[in-house]
Amino acid sequence: MSNQIIDLLIKGVQETLYMVIISTLAAYIIGIPLGIIVFITDKKGIRPNRIINFLVGIIINVLRSVPFLILLVAIIPFTRLIAGTTIGVDATIVPLVVAAGPFVARMVESSLKEVDKGVIEAARAMGASDLQIVFKVLIPEAKPSLLVGVTISAATILGYSAMAGFVGGGGLGAIAINYGYYRYKTNIMLITCAILVLIVQIIQEAGIRFVNKTDKRLK
Repeated sequence: MSNQIIDLLIKGVQETLYMVIISTLAAYIIGIPLGIIVFITDKKGIRPNRIINFLVGIIINVLRSVPFLILLVAIIPFTRLIAGTTIGVDATIVPLVVAAGPFVARMVESSLKEVDKGVIEAARAMGASDLQIVFKVLIPEAKPSLLVGVTISAATILGYSAMAGFVGGGGLGAIAINYGYYRYKTNIMLITCAILVLIVQIIQEAGIRFVNKTDKRLK
């Protein structure tokens, strides 16, 4: 490979990591509150509310049901409004967050459902308020599962970011499409795929190690 291609791949890795990190953080800022709302307003939640649960659930399900490439194109006006452009790394982050936010919400809801009901009832018996139950019982007890969810979400967002290369997104996906697919350079396609697989493996391994170190149940 030429130095130009190597520099291009290095830049692609940097752009991909930037998109994944920022998008994951933003998706969790949106997804955690949504996941908590869906959990606590469920019919078996600590504050059942069928209307709120239904409306929030519909929003989450609709956004999760749309394939990412279609969503990417469908929200172009919204992307342009937020990012000022529809191409490049910053523009790609907008649809990544829109797609990943509902996914994270369901991950959070699933993690909260793993918490032992007895712990919740004990906290309620001691006079804990709903907010105290959420922030001092549910989230701490669900932390290991939530951290595993971060790993899964980051890997999923990485896959989304690669698909964004078809419509002008940046990162390794754009390199694979523009320099590999369109120019019939199979070696570049294979190299970018290998790098993406390696990044996923690093994310998963780092996430698992972190969870094992912080999970009090394993000590």
